[in-house]
Amino acid sequence: MNESLKEYLVTSPYFDYDNTSVQVWADRVLEGVTNDPVEMAKALYLASRDEVSYNPYVFSSDPKTFSASYILETKESYCIPKAVLLGAAARYKGIPSRLGLADVKNHLSSPRMIEWLRSDIFRMHGYIELYLNGKWVKATPAFNKRLCLLMKVEPLAFDGINDAVFQAFTDDGAQHMEYINEHGEFADVPVDFIMKGINSAYPHLFDANASSLPVSGNLETEL
Repeated sequence: MNESLKEYLVTSPYFDYDNTSVQVWADRVLEGVTNDPVEMAKALYLASRDEVSYNPYVFSSDPKTFSASYILETKESYCIPKAVLLGAAARYKGIPSRLGLADVKNHLSSPRMIEWLRSDIFRMHGYIELYLNGKWVKATPAFNKRLCLLMKVEPLAFDGINDAVFQAFTDDGAQHMEYINEHGEFADVPVDFIMKGINSAYPHLFDANASSLPVSGNLETEL
């Protein structure tokens, strides 16, 4: 393995593939899958996408909520932790991974979500990059299949060769997701950087005295 890729293979408190639960999950997902890195990445992507429901309302400033093992306990999370789960499982199987962060505008946000965030801009959207066949490939396991069907968007596929990023349009031609700012890629979860960005975008979420919707609910019931 190239020395420059070693930092993208190590375990950490977030990419915690040394945790038994992460290893058991990855081994189960890959049962019967060949040892080809692309095939393993595809299987892990689908499991990360669909076995953990997308729910942004579970956001917490507690650092432990960014870890792969924590996500497997809760079975629901948002884009960054879901990407970390995929990345941690990939590292466990010898596939380098790194976290990417960007700001996106979701043109299909639910009214409640917009009211909660007071914005239709999602700051610090997370995806994962996997090193396959000598290059970095983007994978975005955020939206599970059921949620995509409710949004009338084809569930985002990943072939291990081409970048899998949010679709710009829905199946019926409506505008869906727009990438407006890139923050780069990271070998580990930059929690302080993420929290600073989210705090600056949505300060009311960190203000105990602010009048905002409670951090609870399920996005699927709003669509």
